[in-house]
Amino acid sequence: MQLTPQVREILSWYESDNPGTKTNIARILNSGKLAGTGKMVILPVDQGFEHGPARSFAPNPAAYDPRYHFELAIEAGLNAYAAPLGMIEAGAASFAGTVPTILKVNSSNSLSTTKDQAVTGTVADALRLGCSAIGFTIYPGSEYQFEMMEELRELAEEAKAAGLAVVVWSYPRGPMLDKVGETALDICAYAAHMAALTGAHIIKVKPPTEAISLDAAKKTYEKFPVPDIATLAGRIRHVVQACFGGRRLVVFSGGEAGTHDAMVEMARGIHAGGGNGSIVGRNSFQRSKPEALKLLSAIIDVYKSPL
Repeated sequence: MQLTPQVREILSWYESDNPGTKTNIARILNSGKLAGTGKMVILPVDQGFEHGPARSFAPNPAAYDPRYHFELAIEAGLNAYAAPLGMIEAGAASFAGTVPTILKVNSSNSLSTTKDQAVTGTVADALRLGCSAIGFTIYPGSEYQFEMMEELRELAEEAKAAGLAVVVWSYPRGPMLDKVGETALDICAYAAHMAALTGAHIIKVKPPTEAISLDAAKKTYEKFPVPDIATLAGRIRHVVQACFGGRRLVVFSGGEAGTHDAMVEMARGIHAGGGNGSIVGRNSFQRSKPEALKLLSAIIDVYKSPL
């Protein structure tokens, strides 16, 4: 596996990691149509847990079959496919070695009244299934945020010792935050920074809006304004800055249903702001496969383009 200068530089950021973990980070970065660029497009399919099967897959019934998602990730030339235990188990043998996988080891569901997640997979499961990484969600701001961070600490330590990478979904939510606050620029940057501080190799957050939520932060942002805050690229650049000055990989979710053009335009903003890529779930697998492949190809082309 040849390492491009971009991938070598990224691996140099992770100074404490063993060769196994660095190999798995390189495996993700060197897969698919963006191989070697330092950019990534990842397919996450944990929405069945989060929202239920019909809400997730009824728009494209082929997606009820876990093998469909392996095929979509492979045909689209994506860097990795992330899913909970059962989804990966359902295609692990048939698709072994064809696309890097990320085992999502905790999950929530829409029947719960608490902002928490249950641990539903283990590092041993990830190793057994040939995964390159584990994925874990934290909810900064939740009443259960500290327990989640402590669970992450234990699982990340075990994963790194076994040579796996760690991907952290950092989604702010809780009694202090309304819907505006969950995607406010200061909150998104704070959540991304927390994920970096917990030892994440790859950080997933939502694209930030222009809002500033915390009263305590408003004076700072007024005194030290974010350049180009009115543009997505400017806001992405600030979130990347919060990830150790850009020395941690950060990708941004695709969000709820968006048009083809809106998704491509979002990717342009992420790319221009120095983000490392997109993690696109419902906006890909809820489309027919031809439409999904067209969208993912267009997003990949954005990340291939020069800045």
